[in-house]
Formats: sequence, C-alpha cells, structure tokens
Amino acid sequence: MNEAPQNPVEKLLRMDRIPHIWCPGCGIGTSVNCFARALDKINVDYDNLHVVSGIGCSGRVAGYVNVDSFHTTHGRAIPFATGLALARPKAKVVVYSGDGDLFAIGGNHLIHAARRNIDMTVICVNNFTYGMTGGQVTPTTPYPARASTMPYGNYEDTFNLPNLVDACGAVYIARWTIYHVRKLTKSMAKALSTKGFSFIEVLAPCPTLYQRRNKLGDGVMMVQYFKERSTIKDGADTADVGLSFQGDITVGEFVSRDRPTFMENYNARMTEVLGDGFVPYEESE
Repeated sequence: MNEAPQNPVEKLLRMDRIPHIWCPGCGIGTSVNCFARALDKINVDYDNLHVVSGIGCSGRVAGYVNVDSFHTTHGRAIPFATGLALARPKAKVVVYSGDGDLFAIGGNHLIHAARRNIDMTVICVNNFTYGMTGGQVTPTTPYPARASTMPYGNYEDTFNLPNLVDACGAVYIARWTIYHVRKLTKSMAKALSTKGFSFIEVLAPCPTLYQRRNKLGDGVMMVQYFKERSTIKDGADTADVGLSFQGDITVGEFVSRDRPTFMENYNARMTEVLGDGFVPYEESE
C-alpha cells in the first residue's frame, strides 16, 4: 500500500497544535506556508534557527513553527531577537510579528535594530489592524478606514513601512501580498540569506475585524483586490510606495545593499582600540 503524500511544509510545523486559531480568510497562515517553503528552499540548519514573535495574531506564528521559538512580550520581539543574534552570531534569527506590535509599541526597537544593522530577518504581517484585541487603529490603518478606536474613520497619517526601515538603514527591503505566494517565498529565501537587517512587509486580509468594519467583504475579496491593484516595481523609491485605503499597491524588492553589520563594526572598532590582543567575537564564541 502506498503511503499517503506528506504536506511538504508539515515537518516545519507543530502538527500537535493544528488546527490553528486564525480566522477563516486570514492571511497569516498563507505567509507561514511561504516562510516554511523558503526555509526548505535554502536548506537551513533548523537546530540553528530561532523564530521570535511578539503579541497579536501574527505573534502566534512562533508557537506553530517546529523550531526553537520565543513568544515574547508586546512590542519586545526585536530586543529578544537582538540578544539572541549577539549571543549566537552564527544562528539564523527571525522576527515574525504584526504591524501594531512592530511599529507601534515596538517601533523604537525596530528603528534602532535597523540602524545598528543587527543580523536578523523581520517579517511584518500588515493587516492594518490589531486583530487579536478588538480591531483598534494601528500606525498602518489607512485614512479614513474605521477601527474600534476610531468609529468615524481614521484621521491620522500612516507609516510607509518600507520607507521607514529604508531611512533606518535596512539592507534588504521588500513588500508582497499573500496573493503573490511565489514572489513572497523567493523574497523570504533571499532575506534569510542576507547578512544584516532584512525586512519584508506582507499585506494580508483580516476579514473578521478590518474588512467587516469597513464593509470590504471576505478574505477572497481582499485577495482579489491585492491581485487587481498591485503593481510589481522592483527597485522602486520607497518614498513612493505608501499605501492608501483600497488604492493602488506597489510591491516588489525595493532595497538590496551592503553595509557592515553591528558585529562587524564592533569587531573592527575593538581591533583598532585593542590591537592584536583582541579576539573577534565570532571567533571567541
């Protein structure tokens, strides 16, 4: 008797925790599928891979991937990941969280990790809302979308996430939607293979809160919107890729550059100061 075919990403998931808690139509699960396939593509040493997440729907990712993972406090995923990256400089460190966790309460940590060029990959699932705690407005909720904390519509300007991390010095920056599964998978593989601070924004539906409150239909309708209104512009100026409410979307790989990492700068400076007596950190680990 032939064995039943195995899901190609099953080995990377904690199957004892399936089914997951994400709502029907949510895009987080699709992004995790892409992430697992990207890891498989680049043949990562899973014993040397760490996934760190914060609080929120996307923060649950750390609990479903079958690798060393850390579900940390709200907005503090990047400080935890920074400690890991410095303590284990040869490890692959990934932060997987949402737009609210990373750019609201966690925003200060993100900009300094990018400035320092800490060696980590940050995957931000942007569904324009706090999906787990009631649908409050976030730094990415577009004007004039409604939120539980802005029932008459958002009146605040929003962050352009690729432009923000570009200004802070990230070495690899991309944006895709969960419609672009093949592009997203390739981009994740590239980010994971990049030395330094890499960042991917993943636009995803939240039909339960964001779409329901704004009368945008279900998850399928949001994916249709992603398909019809997205334009791929690799190398686009990040200043020009801001998002609007149900407007056009620019996706692609925007930034890819070389810059010394935090550890490389540290070793170079300490060698200048201490001379031959200094042993570079990775060599002394």
